[in-house]
Amino acid sequence: MKKETIRGLNGYDIPCVNNLSGDERRIVIISHGLGSSKESPTAKSMASALTEHGIGTYSFDFPAHGDSPVDGEKFRISNCLNDLTAVEAHVRELRLGAEIAYFSSSFGAYINLIYLATRTHAGMKSFLRCAAVDMPGLFRNITSQEQYTQLREQGYIMPDFDYIRPLKFTREFYDDLEAHDVFKLCRPDMAEIAMIHGDADETASVVDARRFAKQFGARLTEVKGADHRIMTPGGLDRVIKTAVQFFKEN
Repeated sequence: MKKETIRGLNGYDIPCVNNLSGDERRIVIISHGLGSSKESPTAKSMASALTEHGIGTYSFDFPAHGDSPVDGEKFRISNCLNDLTAVEAHVRELRLGAEIAYFSSSFGAYINLIYLATRTHAGMKSFLRCAAVDMPGLFRNITSQEQYTQLREQGYIMPDFDYIRPLKFTREFYDDLEAHDVFKLCRPDMAEIAMIHGDADETASVVDARRFAKQFGARLTEVKGADHRIMTPGGLDRVIKTAVQFFKEN
């Protein structure tokens, strides 16, 4: 895997990693979940598996995640979208003519859907792992009244989540979530979408995933007994095999 840093549209650098060798005809841009990074176990496993099938991958860190040089003040929906835009433009420059596709997890899937709905994009295939399609509702459920008071009074909160690095959520980020409802933004014709979701996911409900799949014609695979990470026995293999098959299809 090769590491590089590219300049983003927001004025800060975007740490990236890729496995491109030079002759890939299809490249999958990988977007990580909330509190994770470009080098998560799933991202690494996905990159390794796709390489075996001649498919390149390109992963990056969202603002305030992984090796990103900025903090939570820059963690805004528009900045995440701009970073994905910059990454896709860079990948297209690196491999002219290669077909672009997307693999994203949880919050990354939420961003990818907004991106497909609101930005000009080259990719027409997107695979969503444990997609947080109702991210605004998810944050309403996990935010206490005390935390809402902190948001109003100091402008941010820093919950004690098991993240790779502490993450600041600002009042503006909460406003961003309420302004971006993928059920209102998305269209069935914006891309071919496949999803995989644990039916025991207590973070991003499979009920919401089913509703999204039905409304927008996405292909949904459910993993029995799997939680939000789909790390039950054989779960990661199921994710990889299902995604690889999707990306190999013409």
